[in-house]
Formats: sequence, C-alpha cells, structure tokens
Amino acid sequence: MRGAVPRTVSMRRAFLVTIGVGWAGYGGIGIIGNPRYGTSRGLAHITRYVPLDVLGWMWVACGAVAVVAGLVVACPRVQAAGFVALAVPAALWGAAFTTSAVGSYPQAAGSACGWAAFAIGIYWVSGMEDPLPVHLRKRYR
Repeated sequence: MRGAVPRTVSMRRAFLVTIGVGWAGYGGIGIIGNPRYGTSRGLAHITRYVPLDVLGWMWVACGAVAVVAGLVVACPRVQAAGFVALAVPAALWGAAFTTSAVGSYPQAAGSACGWAAFAIGIYWVSGMEDPLPVHLRKRYR
C-alpha cells in the first residue's frame, strides 16, 4: 500500500487500553455508582459471598491493570496480564448470569450470552499478533 502512514500504535495495546478504560468506567459508574436491578439480581449467587461494591472495585482494578499493560511497550508478559485482567471479570459475569439464567432468573440469558462471548473474544484477541511494520512486510508484485 503506497502512501500509507506506518502504524506506530500496537493494535493489541490499543485494545487493552480501550477496553481497560471501559472496564474501569463500568465498575465505577455502572456498578459502584448506580447498580441496576437486573445486574444485582443476575449476580445474586455471587453477592451472597462478595458485596456488589467489592465487585465494582474489581472491575476498576482489572481495567487499570489492562490500561497499564497496554501502555507498556514490548513486554508480552505484561500484556498477557492485561488480557487476563480483561477476561476474568467478563468470564465471572458470564458464569454468574448463566447460573442465574438456568436457575431462578431466566431473563439473565441474554446477558450470559453477551458476557461469555466477550470473555471468549478477549481470549482470541490475546492470541493475535500485531502486523509487522510496513518496512518489514514482504512486497508482492
């Protein structure tokens, strides 16, 4: 591709920062600041043991870990920790909503599908590699 601007930002790192900020916002605004009835009811199996505020702070902390991991350049181990920090809360939410959907709250099925799919998507993105810089790519004629 001639005339293309070389990409200096890693797409994996950008994903970590973007979703990490989203996770922190969801935990702070959506769970700690204003927990919704459906979320509270769908997480009833977990909130028996762990208060919803603590779960909200887990989202904030996991989001912060992902943001920091996304800002660290050329350190795959730190990036791996960031992807784990993104996947854990989504998988926990997926499992909790699945349990609720099978049990006493069938309306949680939609959230269960969404959160489980999100956790699987994070796993897939974590295994992808960034494309090589333009100057290192093979040229086909």
